[in-house]
Amino acid sequence: MKVSPARKAALNALEKYRRQGTAPADSLNDEVRKSGLDKRDAALAMRLCYGVLQNMMYCDYCIDVYSSRNTNLIEPKVRDILRLSVYQILFADKIPVSAAVNEGVEICRLSGRRRACGFVNAVLRCVAEKNIPDLPGKNTEEFLSVKYSYPRQHVKDLVRRIGFEETEKLFAFCNEPAAVSAQINTLKTSADLVLEEFSGAAHPHPWLQDCVEIIGAGDISLLPAYREGKFYIQDAAARLAVTAASPLPGMNVLDACSAPGGKSFAAAIMMKNRGRILACDKNANRLNRVSEGAGTLGFSIIETKVLNAEEPGEVGSFDLVIADAPCSGFGTIRKKPEIRYKSPGDIEKLPDIQTGILNGLKDCVTDGGVLLYSVCTFRTEENESVVNRFIKDNPNFVPEGFSLPKPIGDVGSGIITIWPHLFGTDGFFICKLRKIYES
Repeated sequence: MKVSPARKAALNALEKYRRQGTAPADSLNDEVRKSGLDKRDAALAMRLCYGVLQNMMYCDYCIDVYSSRNTNLIEPKVRDILRLSVYQILFADKIPVSAAVNEGVEICRLSGRRRACGFVNAVLRCVAEKNIPDLPGKNTEEFLSVKYSYPRQHVKDLVRRIGFEETEKLFAFCNEPAAVSAQINTLKTSADLVLEEFSGAAHPHPWLQDCVEIIGAGDISLLPAYREGKFYIQDAAARLAVTAASPLPGMNVLDACSAPGGKSFAAAIMMKNRGRILACDKNANRLNRVSEGAGTLGFSIIETKVLNAEEPGEVGSFDLVIADAPCSGFGTIRKKPEIRYKSPGDIEKLPDIQTGILNGLKDCVTDGGVLLYSVCTFRTEENESVVNRFIKDNPNFVPEGFSLPKPIGDVGSGIITIWPHLFGTDGFFICKLRKIYES
């Protein structure tokens, strides 16, 4: 029996993520190039890989119900095969159940796990015949955790903050496929002209001007419009952070945690490529992507510099300092489903790093200037708690209101959490701080 190349690619990407922590998007791109997958198979491989990661805890729950051994005790490779096959049985409506079962067994055999073939066959047939087992009691945190594959602590934190119903809506939305948002380089072209080049594979963003959503266009980096610098990839919520900051032509701007460069690019467009933007990052290799992107897009005002935002040294004073700090990234779960499985130990360190960045950058803001803090997460510990801690120690920085496109509108408090299920974007936190003139 021949195994689908899309399933092979998805399985290889899942294995690389498990063994090496490789980002699934990177692995899938490698698999597509290596195997020469066409658009259809590439799209299927991505849907299968991301689908497993979005529903991994749920798949494990089903495997545990119908298996003679706990999922954690199953050989990792066999567990990957089971997860991939169970996901297809339960969620992939266009894939026949028989194909999911038979190919799961065949992949197991071709992977050199002949002795496990009978076990895999038995578990998959149970799942196929009995289908969805009963979940833990409804209206419980355990129910949300299993059904939507979110670690219990994340569930607990969100239920406490926004309630059970809103948390379930958020999880359901974030487990759906996401379009790719592209910001139009209006210094070169218009949204209408770019949409013509996509020939139906893109549509205007429902409420953000000069933004389009791309679906099914394949490898975007190969598109002529991308290579010609007519657009760049950036989620609508990330674009709104720059809108809140309001950079103007002629300003001196520091983008302190710039890579891969989206906020610097948005600022350059709003500044009409007039003024100066110093784009910085700790990682020189990542910073190279900013330089390359700026060159492709045709921005002459962007300079780059390797810099540790916690200890920036003497870089001068700026009208606007953008601190898009490293964070847990939970707001991007819809596009990066693996983020939900991050180590709690790594996440706990983040608020101190984020506060350190704000403290490091405060002297880079000229009197009367703006410090814009943003992170792509909805965790209170990385959002309001960081800002409140900083303001308490630095009372000369005060929140300042700003306006965003509707359906969001005026943000009088100067602080907002953008929720994915409410606005159809990544999750994002934005705080605009004005530095008061010191006598």
